[in-house]
Amino acid sequence: MLIINPISGTGSKRGLTEFATNFLSKIGYDIDVVYTTGRGDATRLAKKAIEQNYHAVLAAGGDGTINETAAALCDSNVALGIIPAGSGNGLARHLNIPIDPIQSLNVIAENNIIDCDYCSVNERPFFCTFGVGFDATVSEKFAKQNKRGKFMYVKSAISEFLNYTPQEYTISANGKTFTEKAFIVACCNASQYGNNAYIAPRASITDGLIDVTIVHSGTPLDTAMVGVDLFTGYLDRNTLIHTFRTPSVVITRTNEGPAHLDGEPLIMPDTISIECHHKGLKIFIPQKDVPFRPIITPVNSMWNDFKIALSNIFRRR
Repeated sequence: MLIINPISGTGSKRGLTEFATNFLSKIGYDIDVVYTTGRGDATRLAKKAIEQNYHAVLAAGGDGTINETAAALCDSNVALGIIPAGSGNGLARHLNIPIDPIQSLNVIAENNIIDCDYCSVNERPFFCTFGVGFDATVSEKFAKQNKRGKFMYVKSAISEFLNYTPQEYTISANGKTFTEKAFIVACCNASQYGNNAYIAPRASITDGLIDVTIVHSGTPLDTAMVGVDLFTGYLDRNTLIHTFRTPSVVITRTNEGPAHLDGEPLIMPDTISIECHHKGLKIFIPQKDVPFRPIITPVNSMWNDFKIALSNIFRRR
C-alpha cells in the first residue's frame, strides 16, 4: 500500500503516483495507492493494510504523515517504507533515505528491512523527537503559519527566541532525579528535528535507548551559539548542553503546556512519561550505512538538498 499525503511539504507530487506504481511493479510489487484527506487517515489506512496482510506500507509525506502511518505499524510484521515529501523529513534524513521522493524508491527496491526502535510519550508513539520548552513553542507557532519550509521555521524561531523564558523541569531517569531550569528538553529516538537540525547527533534508532538533550538557559549570545551548533553536528559539545541515554525518562513541570511530537504541536500534562520500545518497528533503510560526521554530514546533506531542488526545477519544465 502506498499512502500519499497530497498537501504535505512545499514541493509538487505531480507524477509520483504513476512513477511509483511503474517502478515498483517492475520489481515485482502489486501496488494499491490511497490518499489522505485529513488527520488520522494514514493511521486508519495503515491499520487496514495490517488486517489485509500487506507486505509493506509506503508513506509519502512529511514527518506527520510518517508518524501517523508508523503508529499503526508498531509491533506488527508489516514494514514501513518512507518516501520523503515533507518540509523537514527528520526520520528519512536520519536513516540516510534520499530526500528526493523518486530516488527514495531505490531504497524500497533494495528490500533491506531492519527492526528499529520507536518511542512513546504517555503511550502515544513517536519516531524522531519529542520535546518541551522553546522548540515546542516554536512548533506551535510554526503550525499556525500559512506557509511551510525552512525559512518560515527560522522566522518563527527568531520571533520566539527574543521573548522566551526558560522553564523548570524535574527529570527522573536511570535511577536519578534532578531539577533543571532549561531552554529545551528533547527526547530523541533519531538524531534530528529535520532540515539538518541535529538535536542529538549521536542518536541511534536501534540501540534501545532515548537520547535526552537538555539545553540550559544562558545569555542570549550563548543560546544563539547553540543554534549554530545545531546545524554543524557539534551540539553535544556545547557547554550549555547536558546529554544522557536512558531506556525511559519521566519529566515533571509545574503545569500542563505545549510540547511537540515529531514536529507536531500538542498540549501535554504536567507529568510526562517517555519510553523506548526496542526493535518494535520494521523499516526499509539503505543497505549502505553512512556514519555521521560533524560538519561533513550536514554540509553533504545541504548540498544534496540543493541538487534536488535544482533537479525539481528542471522536472517542472
